[in-house]
Amino acid sequence: MGPLVPDVIGNELNFVVAIFVGIAFGFILEQAGFSTSKKLVGLFYGYDFTVLRVFFTAGLVAMIGVIAFDHWGLLDISLVYINPTFLWSAIVGGLIMGLGFVIGGFCPGTSVCAAAIGKVDAMIFVGGSFLGVLIFGEGYPLFENLYKAAPWGNVRIFETLGMSQSLFAFLLTIVAVGAFWATTIIENKINGKPNPEFNSKPLYYGLTGLALILALSAFALPERRQSLLAEINDSRFVNGYQVDAMDCDELAFNIVDKNKNLQIIDMRSQKDFDAMTLPNSTRFTLENLFEKNAHKLLTIKHKQNVFVADDEATEKKAAVLAKELGYSEIYFLEGGLNQFRKDILNFTMTTAGTNQHEIDTYRFRTKAAQVLPQLIQEYKLKMAASGPQISKPKRVVGGC
Repeated sequence: MGPLVPDVIGNELNFVVAIFVGIAFGFILEQAGFSTSKKLVGLFYGYDFTVLRVFFTAGLVAMIGVIAFDHWGLLDISLVYINPTFLWSAIVGGLIMGLGFVIGGFCPGTSVCAAAIGKVDAMIFVGGSFLGVLIFGEGYPLFENLYKAAPWGNVRIFETLGMSQSLFAFLLTIVAVGAFWATTIIENKINGKPNPEFNSKPLYYGLTGLALILALSAFALPERRQSLLAEINDSRFVNGYQVDAMDCDELAFNIVDKNKNLQIIDMRSQKDFDAMTLPNSTRFTLENLFEKNAHKLLTIKHKQNVFVADDEATEKKAAVLAKELGYSEIYFLEGGLNQFRKDILNFTMTTAGTNQHEIDTYRFRTKAAQVLPQLIQEYKLKMAASGPQISKPKRVVGGC
């Protein structure tokens, strides 16, 4: 299923749920009349715009749903696959698709739906689809240059147009509502009589009002990622935020004591992380904290999650972001790793302690300065042998 955070449906149940989703999808297509070729091609002839209404509605619901789930942190948007755009193959493919739609009366999805209820013309259409796939696959070397021409990458329209996601969602909803009204007028003129399904003006006004409310809701659901990143870039907000700190001696003691409840979240670059990898540490970036892997790691019960970086400011930004995302048992290393190196790893006792606390502290730091480098090296070798602690989730290619 979708890359939900947390995993509402495990990998083992994905295929089982997919079967029921597929059955429901086919049932809705059939009930919407998509198993009838006359209704499908009515879009091109102007006497029936059911196809436009159904797919526009599905697109709007999915769009608002994705925006809402992303805003509430329930969807890892980085794992949502966006098909790369190749301009000329999209244009040529669209023309072929449209021509096949008009001549055959089906698209690939609706043809399977119609074939499932026993329509012979749909079965022939499905056979033709397989034949087309075979021809394209065998002749791919001939089509490759056209297929890969004008690559635009993973395009998102609102980014290409230079507008916010919320504004684009609002404008697209307005376009959809306008299209619903316009196509109803066209249908009435071509058919010479009102469409009985949309003859009730109060119903149409009500649906229009509901659509506009949904469109306006997009402005109340800005991209959570961007808004939170903007917040933690405000030094006054971060400095005034209450986050627990762990001092260098406590962190060193936990490492030396091999505390299994300690989790170190390293916010440094990969190069610096590889140069000195503290035991029980995982490297993250700020962007990673929005992803499923961070959720899996930071929600383990009874764990202390300590954010480290060379400087304290970077650590606290990450810790504040983690707290804002709803995680608990969050700490940052007081003074950062620069202070940790000075007080622990490179500790040299220049003066004797003046009281028992200082004497004990200096004794511990002397021991830690000897033990920690060995533990760091052992952990580095262990990680090199076992590979990464957490596998990077991959985008799953799919779609209609």
